[in-house]
Amino acid sequence: MKKTIALLAAVSMAMSLAACGGSGASSEASSEASSAPASSAAGETSSAAEEAPAESTGASVEGKTVAFIPKLTGNAFFEAANEGAQKYAADWGITVDYTGSANAAVADQVQVINTAVASGADAICISTVDAAGVSDALKAATDAGVAVVTWDSDAQPADRTLMVSQGTPEVLGRMLIDMACAGLEQRGIDPKNDEVTYCWHYSQATVTDQNSWQVAGEAILKEEYPNWTNVAPDNYYSEQDAEKAITIGEAVLAAHPDIDVIICNDSTALPGQLQAAENKGYNQENITITGFASPNAIKEYCSNGTLYNWGLWDCGVQGGMGCYLAAYMAAGNTVKVGDVINIPGIGDCEVLPNDSIAEGAATADTNNGVVLLPETSVYTAENMNDYNF
Repeated sequence: MKKTIALLAAVSMAMSLAACGGSGASSEASSEASSAPASSAAGETSSAAEEAPAESTGASVEGKTVAFIPKLTGNAFFEAANEGAQKYAADWGITVDYTGSANAAVADQVQVINTAVASGADAICISTVDAAGVSDALKAATDAGVAVVTWDSDAQPADRTLMVSQGTPEVLGRMLIDMACAGLEQRGIDPKNDEVTYCWHYSQATVTDQNSWQVAGEAILKEEYPNWTNVAPDNYYSEQDAEKAITIGEAVLAAHPDIDVIICNDSTALPGQLQAAENKGYNQENITITGFASPNAIKEYCSNGTLYNWGLWDCGVQGGMGCYLAAYMAAGNTVKVGDVINIPGIGDCEVLPNDSIAEGAATADTNNGVVLLPETSVYTAENMNDYNF
């Protein structure tokens, strides 16, 4: 499977520059770029390959204040994103106010949004718990003159200007399936021909990004791996609660003690499921658990031999991009699909249509669209210590 990942990385890395390229957002050779397939998913050819869109520097972001809102505080992924955003903010001359709730709850996030508006923030950069649940609050923020940008987990496209996405559902769904296949192969299981049982464990069905990856992954399995059987079609959800992730993880193993694969497309579910596996005596030789989480959150489990691989993207770069673009929109800049925005220290990023990440999603003529991260990475015992977030 390493050959598969390496091939995907080589192709994707070459293509990724079409959507975002530059100086600060790179990862190792084992990474898979998540940006380039977005334009093909929308039925388009990358405009960078056909013509050079005009680069836009725009009005200065200096002095702007951005309320940087995670799904929840205390989670390694979101804390690392904040660290990255703060580092970049110092260079850009903007203030990033990291503000959120320890609970991934709609009511809590609505309150955080309302407080940010009342406190005089120029912009909001938010990873939503539930796109529909925070819709009214984001509309009210826009009406109050606050620029709204999303990152990690999108709002409804009409409720924000730009979205900084880690990749298209197809790319990230493919990445999850490829990692699962790699874990099976190192156990001597043929993912193409052997019977494989699996399930999904993540936060909740209302989380836009995670749900879209699961749907894309299921489509890949249906088409390419008819020998795989989903033993829990309704999925397991642990609501981004660290303790619940362990409890749910143990419930998965109790209900399906011989399961082959558990895919955790959530940075809270993955460590919880791994801890549950250790509690029950499982390791990478008798179960394949994989998913998305920061390297530092999973290194210990990998060192213990509990899993073979997992993946993510540079969440510090993603946090920085989101906050810069929020300040950029708050500065009064106007963008449209095809524009290229220069983000200092990160690179040139092209604005793509909303349907690059959500099939059928409309895109407004101006100040609406998607910007993609340049790369994603797969971690194993061989390279995990090359990363520190």
